[in-house]
Amino acid sequence: MSNTMRGVYTNLTEIRRKVFKEVAAIAYGNTADDAAKLEELPYKIIPGEIATYRESVFLERAIVAERIRLVLGLPLQGVDKPAPLTAGIEDALKPETYYEPPLINIIKFACNACADNVYRVTDGCQGCLAHPCREICPKGAISFVDKKAYIDQEKCIKCGRCFEVCPYHAIAHHERPCSAACGMHAISSDKNGHADIDYDKCVSCGQCLVNCPFGAIADKSQIFQVIQAMHCGEEVIAAVAPSFVGQFGGKGNVGKLREAFKQLGFSGVEEVALGADLCSVEEAHMFLEEVPDKHAFMATSCCPAWSVMAKKEFPEHASNVSMALTPMTLTARMIRREHPHAKIVFIGPCSAKKLEAMRKSVRSEVDFVLTFEEVAGMMEAKQIDYTSLEDDNKSDFNVASHDGRAFAVSGGVATAVKNVILSEHPEREVNVQTADGLEACRSLMKAAIKGTYDGYLLEGMACPGGCIAGAGTINAIKKSTALVSAYSRKSPHKIASESGLEHYLSELERDNDYITMGQNEVAESDEATRPV
Repeated sequence: MSNTMRGVYTNLTEIRRKVFKEVAAIAYGNTADDAAKLEELPYKIIPGEIATYRESVFLERAIVAERIRLVLGLPLQGVDKPAPLTAGIEDALKPETYYEPPLINIIKFACNACADNVYRVTDGCQGCLAHPCREICPKGAISFVDKKAYIDQEKCIKCGRCFEVCPYHAIAHHERPCSAACGMHAISSDKNGHADIDYDKCVSCGQCLVNCPFGAIADKSQIFQVIQAMHCGEEVIAAVAPSFVGQFGGKGNVGKLREAFKQLGFSGVEEVALGADLCSVEEAHMFLEEVPDKHAFMATSCCPAWSVMAKKEFPEHASNVSMALTPMTLTARMIRREHPHAKIVFIGPCSAKKLEAMRKSVRSEVDFVLTFEEVAGMMEAKQIDYTSLEDDNKSDFNVASHDGRAFAVSGGVATAVKNVILSEHPEREVNVQTADGLEACRSLMKAAIKGTYDGYLLEGMACPGGCIAGAGTINAIKKSTALVSAYSRKSPHKIASESGLEHYLSELERDNDYITMGQNEVAESDEATRPV
């Protein structure tokens, strides 16, 4: 799974951020001519007559128009029939709307129709005497033309032996970047060679959209709807994921973050790391109750993309995946107890969380989901320099533990759960195994089913490196890992009161009927959604 572009500010990054910023600016303006301003937006983002990125300025604007529609939460239109950018805008102008499936979208005319799994000879070929590429090819697909190797694509079976044996590394293996990044093998080519997503396989991890260098893949957003809720006078509270540290600049001063969110229009901010502490306690108790008496192993469920993948591909072992409520859901439920009529916005790194919050079978208590990058666009629209703000000196961000804040990094969830188990049962041996990236997660699950990890606690993370590599993050992965680790080290190393959290957890679960992440999730895995 490639991550070569992560943390690099490219032309594509600039366009994506401009779209977030300008749509947010129009939403904050809240005027009667929002639709007219949105129609003009492609011309503001792509000014002039000369194309900068593509062969035509009209194509550039058409692509930007489709991205604007997705940021509004509206479906793509394509270019096969005339339609204004703002067709269907009535839905986006409401503080409550529906996501129409799919969440992850391919703008077909923006796709470069990249070659997928093709081996080609480059100019580096020296026409050597040994010709090992020809000799090793099992299908006789390699010949020599003007003393240079040539691969007959009709005969080539993509085995890669020529690629491996060439002493000059003169044979290149071309893969479609989005397909290579997809751990679900959900991306193929349509009749025109454009990328195509099999939504029966897709788990909305978003790795395809951050690895497409042409900006042809994007997910839907709720920026407009969140701001509309603020305009309507709703109490809108942000629940910020543990991976927030450093995403908006600086080293993650939480007092400044609270002030920034206040200026954005949020009524309050809570840290999802406390929900992570609750999740640790819940999963620890489940592990103690179920492994090995009921199940040979137990897998964590915090990552929705990993959880759905495990249940889709290994349905007979779906019960091995923890039924614990996710940190996002637990935090939202805590907020809901104190603010029963509030609109709750989860802000984090993940596109799959958008799907988790919307799925009919999961009453997540979350009204909206925004990514860090989308919120950064909102900050730009309001001209908020996060790093220059004053610390509000409030201390309620200091309630979460080191382990809860370390959930964002691969291995953090398993460590947190293990530490809770050992705090209550120091004599208990707890073996853990982790995997990040869906290919590795699949291998982990296969090995566990074969008995390799009997008695183990397994942690799966869809994104390579964990949540700090989610599709909605801004920083380079290594930088984010270091910042989150440094921030979590300043936190209490032990959950404040596990007995108190356990009591609170039982209260949260009794508040009303709740369908957990584990139940009916795959049976109702379509992206049909509830109003947000």
